[in-house]
Amino acid sequence: MAIAAQRLITAYLAEAKHGDEADGPLFRPVKNNTTGTLVKALHKASVWDMIRLYTTQIGIAGTAPRLGVHALRATAATNALEHGADIAKVQEWLGHADISTTRLYDERGSRPEDSPTFKVRYS
Repeated sequence: MAIAAQRLITAYLAEAKHGDEADGPLFRPVKNNTTGTLVKALHKASVWDMIRLYTTQIGIAGTAPRLGVHALRATAATNALEHGADIAKVQEWLGHADISTTRLYDERGSRPEDSPTFKVRYS
């Protein structure tokens, strides 16, 4: 999975033409009618617009009331934790000041098959 993600990010950076800028934001606007600069990160409203566009295109817009930026962040955090990421690193990655906030994004406990109840073995 990590190799596939790396390959896709490398392809994206080649297409976006800012792969040589290691300190800049990964995702940037494709146009800026106000200042003309494309060196800043995407605005959160732009991210939300993209989510609405793509969920509409694939036919799932409005089907999941919780689908939004925070749901995507929770999915990313949960996926990282499921694949062995340290929760402190995920906290840093998400920019949370307190680890308890990061735990709110961790949805691994919401799946019944992961409950400790299913892990108990009786002899």
